Amino acid sequence: MIAALKRERFDVPCTIEIEHTWESLHAHVGLEGIEVGPGDEVHVHGEAIAVPYGERVTLHRTATVTKASAPERLWVRMTGDFEFMELLEFSFSSGERL
Repeated sequence: MIAALKRERFDVPCTIEIEHTWESLHAHVGLEGIEVGPGDEVHVHGEAIAVPYGERVTLHRTATVTKASAPERLWVRMTGDFEFMELLEFSFSSGERL
C-alpha cells in the first residue's frame, strides 16, 4: 500500500482535565508526544467520567490515535468550513412574537 494512503494507529498516554464549577465548565485531553491534525481520530480508553458540580479532576489514561491519510487530511481541509457552518444558527427575526 502507498504510504500516503495508509492510516497509522498507535496508543499514547494522555492526561484528562475536567472542571465543573461556577467559573468554568471544560474538558481537556492532553496527548503526550503527539500533535493531532485535521482528520485525525482520538479515542480515550476507560469508563465514562462524571464530575459533580463544584469539582475538578485530573486523570491519566491511554488514548488510541489514528492519523488521517494524506487524501483524508486534504478532504477535511477542503470541506471543514462547510461543516463549521452547520454549527452556526442565524436568526433574522425582530424578536417579536409571531
